[in-house]
Amino acid sequence: MDFEFDEELQAMRDMARNFAERKIRPTMEEDEKEHRFRREIVEDMARQGFFGCIAPEEYDGNDAGFMGATVMCEEIARVSPSWGLPFNLQMMGMQTVLMNHGTDEQKAAFYPGLVSAKTLGAFAITEPNSGSDVAGMGTTATVTDDGFLLNGTKTWISGIPVADVAVTFAYTDKSKKHRGISAFLIEDMHAEGIEQIAIESKLGLYCAPTGEITFQDAFVPKKNLVGEMGEGFKICMIMLDSTRLSSASRAVGVGQALIEYCVQYANERTQFGQPIGKFQMIQDQIADMYIEHEAAKLLVYRSAWEKDKQWRATGKVFKTTLNTSVAKLYAAEAASHAANLAMKIYGSYGFSTEYPVERYYRDSKTYQVVEGTSNIQKVIIAGFALGYRK
Repeated sequence: MDFEFDEELQAMRDMARNFAERKIRPTMEEDEKEHRFRREIVEDMARQGFFGCIAPEEYDGNDAGFMGATVMCEEIARVSPSWGLPFNLQMMGMQTVLMNHGTDEQKAAFYPGLVSAKTLGAFAITEPNSGSDVAGMGTTATVTDDGFLLNGTKTWISGIPVADVAVTFAYTDKSKKHRGISAFLIEDMHAEGIEQIAIESKLGLYCAPTGEITFQDAFVPKKNLVGEMGEGFKICMIMLDSTRLSSASRAVGVGQALIEYCVQYANERTQFGQPIGKFQMIQDQIADMYIEHEAAKLLVYRSAWEKDKQWRATGKVFKTTLNTSVAKLYAAEAASHAANLAMKIYGSYGFSTEYPVERYYRDSKTYQVVEGTSNIQKVIIAGFALGYRK
């Protein structure tokens, strides 16, 4: 593995950082206070090629790969974790499903809108009574002559209620347990039988919509079944290996931002006649942040490198579960720990909404929950270590 970025990757990183500074930071604080989502920012991101990293060339793919997506997502999240989320919704979620399991017709129908952000994407797994236990979902898809009727509720779904298209998972045969789950592409999330409702009360990610979907006899044509009936669980798990990587890269961006803010503050804030950075306790805290951030970054880059090896060799991605879970767990915990330490370094000012540290503190908690909690990642990792998983 060689993580010395070539000129192209470095240019992508610089472009993403410049974009975040020019397009997101100027209105960020106001948008956060108003919980405002700006569709035009996602469309601007698309024009920069952010969502074409893993798309085929015929659909405006740019061959940046998973590493390109990772470094760009990291830079966007460094300024605003909320705006790192579209990398998952437009690319890592639905595009991974299309790449591995989509028909030519499905690819032609969904890729262009996702890459260009003319359509906003989402993926729906979690339900009120099933989170980590994906096989415990209650949503069903009843077979009809010409398709399926979806019934059920999905909740805590990123991108809701603004999503135009989505991939969702439902039981076509509950008697088969997880082998009875199927995957479906929804080409119109505003169609009859589908209701999207925003979740307004949440701890952070104020500029990233989150909500609930209710399906009531929502019709899905046969052409929008992904793969074969009963393959949904497998499709979901492979997809999560990609969305977890993106989540981890956002956590790395948060860690980078917190280090930058804390170093600046420690050099400017004086107590007892000297900058607080001169005190060993502050140095200890910043050293911990730095070490954990560097380790998280390398683990995330390893996961992206592994995916790129598969993708460039086959045009698809398969399970990279162990390395991805290690990266996601460590990056999530490192970001949260960095936020905790930053609050201590800033003291009372960290508790104030006038400084960015409290926002990163709130936003950092999401990475311990989304795309599989830290507890679930530990279960996965232990399973490999003990030889229970292959």
